[in-house]
Amino acid sequence: MSRISKLPPEEWDPRIRDAVNPDAATDLEQGLTRYFAHCPEQAIGLMQFGGALKMGRSLPERLVELVRLRIAFFNQCRSCMAIRYTDAVDDGVDEYAVCSLEKPQEADNLSAAEKAAIHYGELMATDHLAIDDAVHAGLRDHFSEAQIVELGMTCAFFVGFGRLAATWHMVEELPEAFQKAEAIAPWGAEKIQVR
Repeated sequence: MSRISKLPPEEWDPRIRDAVNPDAATDLEQGLTRYFAHCPEQAIGLMQFGGALKMGRSLPERLVELVRLRIAFFNQCRSCMAIRYTDAVDDGVDEYAVCSLEKPQEADNLSAAEKAAIHYGELMATDHLAIDDAVHAGLRDHFSEAQIVELGMTCAFFVGFGRLAATWHMVEELPEAFQKAEAIAPWGAEKIQVR
């Protein structure tokens, strides 16, 4: 059970209701909004930032999704691990690619750019001070300066809010495999929901 109470959509600020349309969204699709709605001004600001990261994205959806899932594993954010975003699936994320996240640097189905971005995201989640000149040089082999900044902001969003979500233990609507207490991984098709 979640450690923070969910605010029912009928109690949401009208601006949040307009942005999310809870009548057309499943509980899982309403996600963190049900918790953030307790603080409407902050929730709206966060939604605007998340929307800007998404709408202004220059990085491929597949790459961002693989980075997100690798970070989710280190965060142990169960809701993050259980979800596959439709636009990323449409851009080539399948469970074979997700299973490659167990050992991404050894995977033959990930591009060099994806491996560099995944490595960066992994370091953001585990040892951010290890992101040194060599890591940035590796990123510059594949990405523009603006894309590196975009990747950094995106990873910061995933690390911070994934950790927050993990501490709130939001597991009620997740597939049973994600409701268990032990550490888990996002790979395994029986665990996921496409959104």
